[in-house]
Amino acid sequence: MTSQPATTPGSAYDMPTASEVEQTATFALLVDNEPGVLHRVVGLFAARGYNIESLTVAETDHKAHTSRITVVTRGTRHVLDQIEAQLDKVVNVRRVHDVTRDPNGVERELALVKVRGSGVDRVEALRIAEIFRAKPVDTTLESFVFEISGAPSKIDKFLDLMRPLGLVELSRTGVLSIERGVEGM
Repeated sequence: MTSQPATTPGSAYDMPTASEVEQTATFALLVDNEPGVLHRVVGLFAARGYNIESLTVAETDHKAHTSRITVVTRGTRHVLDQIEAQLDKVVNVRRVHDVTRDPNGVERELALVKVRGSGVDRVEALRIAEIFRAKPVDTTLESFVFEISGAPSKIDKFLDLMRPLGLVELSRTGVLSIERGVEGM
């Protein structure tokens, strides 16, 4: 009788779990605005086999020399808790906040969507854009570029409706997040 060699998972996402399902999480990080901070954060994900689905970074306070990084990732609750704990240990990370678990969390994204169309498809694209409050920011006789903002799920639904009408190209900013109320990060 020959035994089969045990296969090791290729990443943390391949590890078997009994009952946990994967979910999406959005982490907001307040970091020192210094060279190498983003590299350390991204390196943490790469070294452990975690995927980054969306990443946005910008300086938020010039005087305090801080930036905000918003990372969207996916995993089981256990994996997401590990990610949060590991992010909190990264040098130059001042604060980590799981926006997804916060009832006061607000997430938004911006997208530019190019749609080809003429005739009935063109009229339908404009009608759908109006329903989703997408603004045409450029128009030609053969195409539109729409600007749409909102929750990522809203943008996904808009794209699903535009695909059969002639979606040509799209550019997304990635998720931005903030907490409702008077408290700051």
